[in-house]
Amino acid sequence: MSWAQSLVKLSAYEVEVLQKRLGEIADRRVQAEMKLVMLAAEGEAEAENARRDAEHGWYQLGFLEGLRTRRALIQADIAQIQIEEAGARDALALAFEEQKKYEQVAQGIRMARAKETARQETAALDELGLRMAARG
Repeated sequence: MSWAQSLVKLSAYEVEVLQKRLGEIADRRVQAEMKLVMLAAEGEAEAENARRDAEHGWYQLGFLEGLRTRRALIQADIAQIQIEEAGARDALALAFEEQKKYEQVAQGIRMARAKETARQETAALDELGLRMAARG
């Protein structure tokens, strides 16, 4: 295995690792967004309970304050995950660019070797033809 092929394999592994990392980050973002949706549903259920039971309404102010706090924490977490996701996407794009460069170098080496082999074969056939012409 040539050094160029080794670089291609290493860069492909790096791309694979970064894709996996990006997938994990995206999963975390989706989970956080689901928490936000569940929190909104919980708030609606609590509001419905307060409408049905007047005594329950006394506790709703404290619940709503806690709900706002939890929503703010989840939204901050989502914002942080989005920044991390953007960074992972940038790293993945750079890794793809590097992989492409290594593949182009390896392809260039393969083409140069094939061209040299063809040149040597042509030279050998030319020499064989000259010998045959000289004999007879």
